[in-house]
Amino acid sequence: MSQRTIMHIDLDAFFVSVEQASNPELKGKPVVVGGKPGSLGVVATASYEARAFGLHSAMPISTAFRLCPQAIFLEGNYHRYAEVSKKFMAILADFSPFLEPMGLDEAYMDVTGFESLHGSIRQMAVKIKQRIKDELEIIASIGIASCKVVAKVASDESKPDGLIEVPAGGEGAFLAPLAIRKLPGVGKKTEQVLIGLGIRTIGQLACTPPKALKGRFGSFGDMLCRHANGLDNSEVTPPGEAKSISRETTFEEDTNDSIFLSARLRYQAEKVGADLREMGKQAKCVSIKVRHADFTTINRQYTLPQATNIDEIIFQTGNELLKKAVADNRLAIRLIGIGVSNLCEPGMQLSLMNSTEQRLEKLNRAVDRIRDKYGFSAIQTGRTIQLNHHR
Repeated sequence: MSQRTIMHIDLDAFFVSVEQASNPELKGKPVVVGGKPGSLGVVATASYEARAFGLHSAMPISTAFRLCPQAIFLEGNYHRYAEVSKKFMAILADFSPFLEPMGLDEAYMDVTGFESLHGSIRQMAVKIKQRIKDELEIIASIGIASCKVVAKVASDESKPDGLIEVPAGGEGAFLAPLAIRKLPGVGKKTEQVLIGLGIRTIGQLACTPPKALKGRFGSFGDMLCRHANGLDNSEVTPPGEAKSISRETTFEEDTNDSIFLSARLRYQAEKVGADLREMGKQAKCVSIKVRHADFTTINRQYTLPQATNIDEIIFQTGNELLKKAVADNRLAIRLIGIGVSNLCEPGMQLSLMNSTEQRLEKLNRAVDRIRDKYGFSAIQTGRTIQLNHHR
C-alpha cells in the first residue's frame, strides 16, 4: 500500500479577500469583517494589515475598534461568501474527488497517486493556487503531508500565500520546534496547562509519556500525543447530509456568571435556529456541552415532544439542561455549547401549532430576513444584550 498524501488548502483571510476582490479600494488596508463598531459581533476575519495591530478572529468588535480605530469595519455578506466557497470547492474537485470541506474556506484532499497527472504533488498544488488566484482573485496557502493534522499545520505555517510540503518520515522533525499552540485542538487554556507542565513545544509534547497526558486530559490526551508525533489515521471524508448542528464557545476566562452563561447560550441557540431554518429542517433533540476548568466535560440531551426550529424552544430546553448539568459542580466553566440533532423535514403545519409557537415562528423568520440583509448582530434579544456588558 502506497504512502498516503494529504493536502490542506486554506484561503487566506477569506471574508476580507472576497470583499477586496469585489472592491479593490480595500486592498492594502486594515479591514475587519464581523460587524460595525459598537455591535455585539466578533471579528470573523481580519486582513493581514489589521492583524499587525493585534486583531484576530473571535476578538470582540469593541476590542478590535479600540486597537485599530482606523480599520474599515464591514458586516459581511454570508451569501456572497457561500457562492465564492462553492466555486473554490469546484476548483478543488477538478483535481481530486476525495475532498473534505472544512467550512467555507478550507478543505482536505487525498491526493495519493495523483503525481502521475501533474508531474509531482507539489506541481499539482502550484496549479491549484494559480487557478484560485486567476478565477477567484483570492490567495490560497497549502500544506502537503502524510496525514491531515500535519498538512493542516503546514498550511498554517506557510501563510500567507505559501506552500509547504512535509516529506514522509519528516513529520516529527517538522513539528518538533513549533509552539504547542500551533497543534490543532490546543487552545489557550490547554496551552496554559501544558506550559504549567513544562511543555512549550510540540516536540516536548511528543516526548511526554502518554499515560501522563491521558491522566491529565483523558482521551483528549491520547489524541494530543498521537498528533504531536505526526500520527493521524483519520480519513478524508466527503461531506454527507448534516445530522446535527451545534455552536460552542471557549471563554478567555473561566466563569460561573450565570447571567453571562445564559446570554451566551441564547446567542448560540439563535445561531442554531437560524441554521435550521436556512436548511429547511427541524430538530427533535436538543443537547448541551459544558467543560469545566479542570477539563471535565458534561454532555446532556433532551428529546422534544415535537420537532422544532424555534429559537426560544431550543434555548429554553438547553438552558434547563445547563442548570441541571452545573447544579452539583461549582467549578468555573471554560466552554459551553448547544446543539440539535435528529433533523427532519418540517412536519407540523403552521395552522396546527399553538398561537405562541405561530408567533415565534413568524418572529424568527422576520428576524432572519433582517439579519440576512444587515448582519446577524443587527438585531439583539434582551438576553443577549447582556453580552455587551462582558465585552
